[in-house]
Amino acid sequence: MSEGLAVLLAIFVALMLLDAPIAFVIGIATVMAAWALGYGDVLISIARDMGNGLDSFALLAIPFFILAGDLMGAGGLAGRLIDFAAVFLGRFRGGLAMVNTLTCMLFGAISGSAAAAVSSVGGTLIPEMNRKGYPKDFNIALTATAATTGLLIPPSNVMIVYAVVASNVSISALFIAGVIPGIVIGLLIMGVALIVSRKNGYGGEMEHVAGEVKRSALSCTWRALPSLLLVVFVLGGILTGWFTPTEASAVAVLWAFLLAVVIYREVPVKMLPRLAIGSARTTGIVMLLVAVSQAMSSLLTEEQVPQFVSEALLGFSSNPLMILLTINIILLVVGTFMDMTPAVLVFTPIFLPVAIGIGIDPVHFGMILIANLCIGLCTPPVGTCLFLGCSVGKSNIAKVSWAMLPFYAAMFIGLILITYWPALSLWLPKLLGVME
Repeated sequence: MSEGLAVLLAIFVALMLLDAPIAFVIGIATVMAAWALGYGDVLISIARDMGNGLDSFALLAIPFFILAGDLMGAGGLAGRLIDFAAVFLGRFRGGLAMVNTLTCMLFGAISGSAAAAVSSVGGTLIPEMNRKGYPKDFNIALTATAATTGLLIPPSNVMIVYAVVASNVSISALFIAGVIPGIVIGLLIMGVALIVSRKNGYGGEMEHVAGEVKRSALSCTWRALPSLLLVVFVLGGILTGWFTPTEASAVAVLWAFLLAVVIYREVPVKMLPRLAIGSARTTGIVMLLVAVSQAMSSLLTEEQVPQFVSEALLGFSSNPLMILLTINIILLVVGTFMDMTPAVLVFTPIFLPVAIGIGIDPVHFGMILIANLCIGLCTPPVGTCLFLGCSVGKSNIAKVSWAMLPFYAAMFIGLILITYWPALSLWLPKLLGVME
């Protein structure tokens, strides 16, 4: 390893241990490594790479989807989806755990944010499950893991980030490819929750949820239908060619605005500036991460790190199954200390060439990468969903981590299926003609 790369790694690890913001960690480590490598006009070179990293039309979809998710989150979506799930799954022992899982899947898919799903769904269902006799730590663990499925079920901002970094990967194909893997992992989590609930006698017949109002299946479906149509509009419009994924994000904002402000009337007009400012702040964080990660990726590429990693992995084994297993193990470790977006930005350029070299389709590898890093969102010490769930449910990491174990098993099984069964990801996009 060259002196510059040793500097990059040392500063990166040191700043991570100091709990510095990840964008500053990546940026400072990149600048110091470029200086150690003797690059002329270091700051100009890095600024140019950062600008090039943001020069992508596809990235315009991210602020729109973030705003759409914020509008839906403030517009009473969670309660309607809870009622919708409850009338079909909630009226038997362990049913409320399944309601939680299905609601997180739906909310996460519609909002595109796992953190929003934990906050909105967990804020309602964790206290409800506590009252119905489910252990608090079990409830938090279930909510945190189920929320991550929305990052696989489209629309998903992390898929857009992966497509931009990977280059020549269709966002439409990624969106469609994530549908079945997201549902499979959701069903695995739901199955584990049901087994654990029935084995331990958690809960009972659920009589009321969300405002203690009992509604018919038809009424609950009708109330939730406009929200559910968001996914239909986005995917349907992309598949029919009515609009691109970036244009679909603008349609999502329009539909979310109509629901939250006009139809549901739970977001007053005076709240819109505050929502817009919050969305702009989130967008700024994401775009800064994209920019500095692009600078780091350019530096790593210049120093031929992807080629080094590829040669090392291929030298370790020529078996594609073992190489994929090794990549998964590395990413599982990475996910414990790095959030999803920066991990995708940094490690896609390193591992994607290896995956392509052993015959893995880039769309399939995208599903492997995202499913893997979803587990990282639920693992200490950096797991965003785990920490947020503990905050919402008023517990601590040590207690909830034990309750996480069966759900980790479900997510690992899902990851193995996605990794070694390519058709799980590629069958649907091929069937619908968005990829060859």
